[in-house]
Amino acid sequence: MTSKIKVEDIKKLKELSGAGLTDAKNALVSAGGDFDKALAAMRKKGLTKAEKRGDRETREGLIEGYVHDGRIGALVEVNCETSFVAKTPEFKELAHYLAMQVASMSPLYVSESDIPKKEKKRVITEAEAEMKKDVKNAKKPAEVLAKIIDGKVAKYFEDKVLLTQAYILDDSKTVGEFIKTYIAKTGENISVRQFRRVELGVTEGV
Repeated sequence: MTSKIKVEDIKKLKELSGAGLTDAKNALVSAGGDFDKALAAMRKKGLTKAEKRGDRETREGLIEGYVHDGRIGALVEVNCETSFVAKTPEFKELAHYLAMQVASMSPLYVSESDIPKKEKKRVITEAEAEMKKDVKNAKKPAEVLAKIIDGKVAKYFEDKVLLTQAYILDDSKTVGEFIKTYIAKTGENISVRQFRRVELGVTEGV
């Protein structure tokens, strides 16, 4: 079973969870090499330090800007727990990368909780209508159809929500997962409060 475990997966799991190499490797071995299953198991057992820090208040931080070619600009407010961490090179680096992400990928919302209820309901209604057009769906159980609709809605908003977007410098992880690597590095909870994006007279953001 251990032959299935890749060194890069162990390192990635360690980076995302903030746990030790041994814990990361053992989790992957128990999951038969399935990365997502291993991460889920670690979260369930409370092994991921980043998850434990998720409820801490973030009242400090900084606002970082990024301008591309004089045509696109982005401002991002990134928060942490202490002013000490806010002044570290690692935290400023994270904020810079997030400003680059906003400028490049033009998200509309920070997190899924920021999506207006009216907009989410509209997308759900459209997904349900689309499902009804396919006669094959009439034979599927209601719970199966509900999962398919949830998947369609999540996919629709995936690129519109900053935290669920693929990270531009490493599309193997989401922006949310990328932020967790810095939570592990700094030892503090980190959150994105807001952003603004400007493109030659067109302002976008939340």
